[in-house]
Amino acid sequence: MAVHLQISEQVKKHRHAQQQFRELDAKREQAIEYALAEAKAGQAINVIEINRITNEMNQIATRFHFPVRKTVTIDMVKDVIQRSK
Repeated sequence: MAVHLQISEQVKKHRHAQQQFRELDAKREQAIEYALAEAKAGQAINVIEINRITNEMNQIATRFHFPVRKTVTIDMVKDVIQRSK
């Protein structure tokens, strides 16, 4: 019975981590869209919040073998803006 409880606990932790990861991924996408909108409006490009979320996601990804996300650079944001013109 102990094995079943251990497996159950592992599955529970994995599902919780998946949920956290999905929520952070949505927040990251919002932060990226916000940064792009500000940059298009001529404001300074800020990737600090995006990368804070990315780091949090990557910590979860490392523990639970999820795909890691790339750190976003100012050049990446500029490239996206250039391609959208």
